[in-house]
Amino acid sequence: MSEKSRMKKVSVFRKEHFNAAHRLHNPDLSDTENVKIFGKCNNANYHGHNYDLTVKLMGEVDATTGYVYDMKLLSDIIKENILDRFDHKNLNLDVKEFESLNPTAENIAITIYEILKSKIEPRYEIKIFLYETERNFVEYPAD
Repeated sequence: MSEKSRMKKVSVFRKEHFNAAHRLHNPDLSDTENVKIFGKCNNANYHGHNYDLTVKLMGEVDATTGYVYDMKLLSDIIKENILDRFDHKNLNLDVKEFESLNPTAENIAITIYEILKSKIEPRYEIKIFLYETERNFVEYPAD
């Protein structure tokens, strides 16, 4: 097979930002255990983060468009399904996915992945990078 006929796989990235409040708390644990595990993040009155979200989409370059994926379409999907649902929300109280799921950065990233995976054709691989702070971030799925 010639190099020209072989499809080339490329990764494209879209970076977004949202602000949200949450409380890390496990109702199956005592208040003392929750404070010991989650510290300040267990504040009963919640606390907030300025999240940075990067969505990595991997696929083959389309011969007609030269795109892996239309980035405007990807931006619209993220806005409608993630930003409109999560931005300036209390994740514990306002987002149904976290009614019974502790909104840790890990669980938020998995939730974002599952939402986007259901909206984007299966031929694309998706990876989520979620920065909770400048120094703390998660990747899902992990390599």
